[in-house]
Amino acid sequence: MITNAWKLNDAPKKAAPRGDTGPDIFGNTRTQRPAAEADLDMNANERQLVEHIRKRIAARGARGISGVGKKFKIADDNNSKSLDEGEFQKAMHDFRIGLNAKQVTQAFRIFDRDGSGEISYDEFLRTIRGEMNQFRAGLAKRAYAAMDTDGSGQVDINDIRQTYNAKQHPDVKAGKKTEDDILMEFLDTFEDHFCDIPGNEDARDGKISTEEWLEYYNNVSMGIDDDAYFETMMNSTWNLDGKRVTKKGWGGEV
Repeated sequence: MITNAWKLNDAPKKAAPRGDTGPDIFGNTRTQRPAAEADLDMNANERQLVEHIRKRIAARGARGISGVGKKFKIADDNNSKSLDEGEFQKAMHDFRIGLNAKQVTQAFRIFDRDGSGEISYDEFLRTIRGEMNQFRAGLAKRAYAAMDTDGSGQVDINDIRQTYNAKQHPDVKAGKKTEDDILMEFLDTFEDHFCDIPGNEDARDGKISTEEWLEYYNNVSMGIDDDAYFETMMNSTWNLDGKRVTKKGWGGEV
């Protein structure tokens, strides 16, 4: 049963409160966060550079991530929702990451995943956080298995029809779109994230592979600090815990 799947880009971003002993998003226990790194070696490679930035942010705890987000917004002088190299340098300086000008340029090229000459906050955060941990990936794979109704290893429009009643979608009722239009929009949501990655531009085929599904949830996962909150979101969306007795409905029917 799909509930909020068509609006997963609007998934809640604020984590629910939790105690001080659980792991944070970097895998460190909250009582044993790493101290800030010493100045980075001038000849550090890309891995060392990213790890240095990661540890500097992790040392600030949960406030580190929100602090970087605020600095991104402040540095975004033209309100483009992304940073060019000059704006990125300003953000790194204001957040006291501890990089010289050459290292900032190197970092900018690492974080500019799509080679556009600008860095979105999502691009930066994705590189810093990496992929979902095993717990979150397991939840995403369970949801995928529920969608793959014929067990083919790919989710296509026929699989979606088994769980997604597009007839009840407001745009279908209003005659603005057909049922197939809505189903294809659902597929496009997942393919868009995957095809934005350099090298995957030609991967669009109207089917959702496991890789495309996980890539989408890597992006969703970035905005959720807490594993328990991520689990709550996935249960709410996909009814993985089986607590709701539901019938097939459109994406906004909750």
